[in-house]
Amino acid sequence: MDWSVIEQKLESLRRAIRRVEDKCPDSIEALVNDYDAQDILTLNLTRAVQLCVDIGTHLIGSLDVPPPDTMGKTFDVLCQAGIISIDLASRLKKAVGFRNIAVHNYEAVSWSIVFAVAREHLQDYEEFAKAIISRHGQEL
Repeated sequence: MDWSVIEQKLESLRRAIRRVEDKCPDSIEALVNDYDAQDILTLNLTRAVQLCVDIGTHLIGSLDVPPPDTMGKTFDVLCQAGIISIDLASRLKKAVGFRNIAVHNYEAVSWSIVFAVAREHLQDYEEFAKAIISRHGQEL
């Protein structure tokens, strides 16, 4: 496994999280009326999910386990390998659902959900990054 790839992706994740923090308006109403903030938040939240999946996939490649067949299952495999908690895996699988809606327009994007994710769930990505970093140097 190439740890430098993971480090680069973790730095990109950090930037995406900070961008959301910096550009999230103070209210849902402000977000609904600010198309630039909508774009910045949606792009960076979906980017954060994708980066976590990419990091997870890279790590799984170094394990002796079958590869996941969906983005969400990436987090199940990481949990089974003891890399992340079951609670974090569950939250990140929900984030994949959000990403799929935002990226593929499966449903209309709910700005109240985007606002809630930006305000209440950025720590999920930070927790993921900490779990990955804490495993560096171990069996990965």
